[in-house]
Amino acid sequence: MTNDKGQIVSCPTCQKENRYHTDNPFRPFCSERCRLIDLGEWADEGHRIPGRAIPEDFNDPEADTH
Repeated sequence: MTNDKGQIVSCPTCQKENRYHTDNPFRPFCSERCRLIDLGEWADEGHRIPGRAIPEDFNDPEADTH
């Protein structure tokens, strides 16, 4: 659904409907609280991007070898 102030979307955190528009500084979230909850989920590894596992014999050149 759209209106003159942008598209109506559901907040990814609480599912509340809100405007996806430049007037909403937290888009696509409904509030700073929901934005920070989502950031915390990423920081705690509650959200992950799928990918291949790192092989055990991988030699990371940036790893501290002291």
